[in-house]
Amino acid sequence: MIGEVTLSSGQRASYYVDARRALLRPAGFRAAGELLASAARGAGAEAVGGPVMAAIPLACAAIAVPGGEGLVGFFVRKERKAHGLQRWVEGPVEAGTRCLVVEDTVTTGGSTVAAIERMREEGLEVVGTVCVVDRLAGGGEAIAEAAGAPFRALVTIDELYPERPDRGE
Repeated sequence: MIGEVTLSSGQRASYYVDARRALLRPAGFRAAGELLASAARGAGAEAVGGPVMAAIPLACAAIAVPGGEGLVGFFVRKERKAHGLQRWVEGPVEAGTRCLVVEDTVTTGGSTVAAIERMREEGLEVVGTVCVVDRLAGGGEAIAEAAGAPFRALVTIDELYPERPDRGE
């Protein structure tokens, strides 16, 4: 979408990247699942997940495709549930589980960094991070630093939208 929008980071932008419009279609879901399952295997991860909402379809895709066998999915809440088991991290993971953190679109990396911090508090081990689209606004670097593990983007905004208005600013 092109036009003024407010991003989850609070920043204003002249375009919006809605990766879910592709990821929530069969071909996009399968392709993301195959790429993420491969990345998880390459990193030695046992689980795939990350911040609530963004990571849910990605984790589900990774564990649903051939190649995702042996992986489990999880997600990290923004707030602790007030009922039930009151977990921050949902899914079949426990302290020591080796995790690949996934995100759909990264700008500042704030929500992913917060999820990584919560995961560490829960004793989970971050072995890598992957986003679908990196807006190249410093988020990848912030995530890699927080994770203490490699950050990788499947595609960058330069590849998707090379003629965007803010390029080179």
